[in-house]
Amino acid sequence: MPQQLVVTAIGPDKTGIVSKLARLVTECNCNIIDSRMAIFGNEFTFIMLLAGDLAAISRIEHLLPALGLELDLTTMSKRTTGRPRTQVVAHYVLDYSGPDRVGTLGAITGLLAAHNIYIGSLQSETHAEPDCVMMHTQMTLELPEGVDAAIIAQELAVLMQQLGLSGHFQAQQ
Repeated sequence: MPQQLVVTAIGPDKTGIVSKLARLVTECNCNIIDSRMAIFGNEFTFIMLLAGDLAAISRIEHLLPALGLELDLTTMSKRTTGRPRTQVVAHYVLDYSGPDRVGTLGAITGLLAAHNIYIGSLQSETHAEPDCVMMHTQMTLELPEGVDAAIIAQELAVLMQQLGLSGHFQAQQ
């Protein structure tokens, strides 16, 4: 039965890190199911979901710390299982931007959590403009059965207006 392992790595950004991590995964006979990479400041960040048999997962757990040390990365791994499928009625995208203020993401995600809306992915970034710092966020959302998208859209519109944001909430294509 396939096992799954979440692997994270963070450290100084250098050319070749992804290649060395991917090579280790291959050498351990694991498969990368999902992955994300980003540079935050000067720090490289990487997260992978791996699959393999018990021996493969055990081997990568054993070898990862040494590679992390060699590459000056802080690494962490955690075994997991496949995500159970829930009854999702619709997939939506929430995209908004505006002035970067403390608490904006917390307010938006709080509204979503109050309606049991699952956030499948989230990307947020800021950029400086001459007179202020602006932010842009995009989320993919899964609306469960019984959640009315029109009500969510209305509540999000009110909240975004209160927060000085512009954006849209629409069904994912």
